[in-house]
Amino acid sequence: MPVKADIGATGRFDEIRPYRDDEVKDVIARLICDREFIDTLAQQKFKWLADLLPWCIRPLIRGALKRALGRAGSVAEFQQIVGVQLRRLLDRVADGVVFSGAEKLEHDRAYLFVSNHRDIAMDPAMVDLALDEQGLATTRIAIGDNLLTKAFTSDLMRLNKSFIVKRSVTDRRQKLAALKDLSAYIQHSLEVDGESVWIAQREGRAKDGRDLTETALLKMLVLNKAKEQSFGEAFARLPIVPVAVSYEWDPCDAAKARELYSLQATGVYEKGPHEDIESIYEGIFGYKGHIEVAFGRQLTEHFADAESAARAIDRQIVDNYRLQGSHILAWQRLFGHSETVDRLKQKQVDIDWASKAQMLDARLAQVPAAHRDLFLAAYANPVQRWLDVNSDECPRDSGGT
Repeated sequence: MPVKADIGATGRFDEIRPYRDDEVKDVIARLICDREFIDTLAQQKFKWLADLLPWCIRPLIRGALKRALGRAGSVAEFQQIVGVQLRRLLDRVADGVVFSGAEKLEHDRAYLFVSNHRDIAMDPAMVDLALDEQGLATTRIAIGDNLLTKAFTSDLMRLNKSFIVKRSVTDRRQKLAALKDLSAYIQHSLEVDGESVWIAQREGRAKDGRDLTETALLKMLVLNKAKEQSFGEAFARLPIVPVAVSYEWDPCDAAKARELYSLQATGVYEKGPHEDIESIYEGIFGYKGHIEVAFGRQLTEHFADAESAARAIDRQIVDNYRLQGSHILAWQRLFGHSETVDRLKQKQVDIDWASKAQMLDARLAQVPAAHRDLFLAAYANPVQRWLDVNSDECPRDSGGT
């Protein structure tokens, strides 16, 4: 994958920036020697053997990692290796991937891609893959420190051009300082390093399927503006391109429904100690069906406030989001039939609806009865969102199955 050199972002940003080329070999060597990382891979790939003969499986995994990553001497080379593996993986866990809109982006120009957020690792990976297909440089990826509870996860993410969002800070002054550093780093990436940035439209995944841009995110982006500058003046400098990422099936759908049910029933949800890592793994290796990634147009309007800017981003994401068969079927399970949704269904002539219904039934059968409405709602909400915005229109005609 094309990657630009990191020519800045030192000193002030050292705690949060991605790794530089000159750090890659040492980080890879550290990962290969990290027993916890090796044991995690062993548990995910060869659980019974790892439990029975851990001393036997560790050197095999270390050897495989050395062969796979040992030749990477730069971020670009690391991402090229990851890109090859990602494409092979998608051949197994996806039924086709469609990219659109990236061909309209200019080469040698940095953008701030703001996308909906359904999967921790795959959302930015799919955006980067779409850019790579057009010969464009990959992005620097914003990732919360709540996901980096293990040293090896931090190393892996920062090798892949991720920078850290300090969400765990609770002190108000420290939190403001961290947000200012984050805002400054994004601006530095775009304007000084000439590096595009990916950031989710909200903090955390949209587990309920409602893709809404948080105004706090947009305010953070202009946190370092001059006092005399208005929000609109500072925001206009940002080359924001909304992106819609759509998966036919969510590998974490049952887990998300369980969390939503717990929050609804008790008001709290206690995550397991390594639940985020498990979600990352399941999101990467679980079956996704058809995937579409659609890039919108760069925002050029003047926005008086964060609320109007958020609405503009949301509108593009709604307009460009591919409504999959799973979404339409889930909406009909919850709400019955409507002329508008029936028209949406009729437009998707390539879908085997009986087969999709069977797949939905099979997934639903794995979910406790009490969770099923929330499970269906997460799939149905993109349809409802489209209806709320475009009640008298039909969506874009999109290919795929």
